[in-house]
Amino acid sequence: MSSSDTIRRLSRPLVEGLSRRERTSSRAFGSTLASISSLFLVLLCVLVVIPLSSCGFRLRGSGELPAEVRRIYVATADELTPLAVELREALSRNGATLAPAASAADAVVRVRSDRTGRRVLSVSARNTPEEFEVFYVVDYSIDRGGQEVVPSQVLELTRSFSFDEADLLAKDLEEDILREAMARDIAGLIVRRLGSL
Repeated sequence: MSSSDTIRRLSRPLVEGLSRRERTSSRAFGSTLASISSLFLVLLCVLVVIPLSSCGFRLRGSGELPAEVRRIYVATADELTPLAVELREALSRNGATLAPAASAADAVVRVRSDRTGRRVLSVSARNTPEEFEVFYVVDYSIDRGGQEVVPSQVLELTRSFSFDEADLLAKDLEEDILREAMARDIAGLIVRRLGSL
C-alpha cells in the first residue's frame, strides 16, 4: 500500500464527517429560516388585524344590530317582493328578531313603495332592444317608539345587461338575478341604517 492510498483512506472519514456536518447545519439553517418567516407572517397579520378592528371595520353583512333595536317589524304591502324577502333574511343574519306586530317591535321599517322594472338603453339598426337597464326603487322610513326617526328616504339602484333574442330564457334569468342582487343591496343599506340608530 502506498502512502497516497493511506492518506486517502484516512482522509475519507474526515471529508464524509465534514459533509455530514455541513448537511446538518444547512438543515438547521433552513428550519431556523422557516421559523423566522412564519413568525414574521404572524406578526404581519397581527399588525394588519389590530388597526382594522380598532377603526370599526367589519366584514359586510357580519355585524350585529344594537340591543335597543333587536326586535324589528317590517311593514310592507307585499311580503313576497324580492326586497321584503331579502330584508327579513338580512335582519335575521344580523341578529334581529322579526316581531309579529308593530306594537311588539323596538323599531318598525315601513316600506312605502317597492318598485322594480326595466328600461331600454339601446336599440339596434333594426329597432330591436340590445341593452336594458333594470332598476329597483324603494321608499322607506323607520319608526321607533311611535316616532319617525328616519324620515322617508328613496333608494334606487340600477344595473344594465345586454339583450339577445336568441338567448331569451338566459337573459330573463340574468334579469331576475340582477333584481335579487339589487334587493339584497338595498336590504343591506336599510339594515346598516338601523344599526346606526
